[in-house]
Amino acid sequence: MLPTTVSELLVSTLPLQAGFDGALTGELFLLGRLLFGGVLAFNGLNHFLDAESMAGYAGAKGVPAPGLAVPVTGGILLFGGLGVAAGVLPTLAAGALVVFLVATTPVMHNFWAVPEEQKQGEMINFLKNVAMTGAALALLAISTTAWPYALA
Repeated sequence: MLPTTVSELLVSTLPLQAGFDGALTGELFLLGRLLFGGVLAFNGLNHFLDAESMAGYAGAKGVPAPGLAVPVTGGILLFGGLGVAAGVLPTLAAGALVVFLVATTPVMHNFWAVPEEQKQGEMINFLKNVAMTGAALALLAISTTAWPYALA
């Protein structure tokens, strides 16, 4: 049957919304969430366990009030990582991770402004954060869809 209205035509040409009904899709999505969220939550926890060293590094990078910034960003990472891993408040959790990564990546991994011997390491970390930003944005984009194995 051919579409008879503009809206039918548009709907018929749009791809179907991706679901979690394929074989092992829910399980793979859960594993991805656990890996992604778990690493970020671990890094957030490290902000508290190694706060003095991290504040020194943040201060050297020009972060204002590094003694306050480190625990605040640690809390964001811990909340966002655990939220994504558990599927709890996914919009808020993924959004928090996007904000953290967008705000901190150019400050903490400014490869263009470091001595030559530090450029490669900072570029690697910058690009790693860009990739994680992409993953967090993808999770944010589907955060209003019911996530398989979510705790809430």
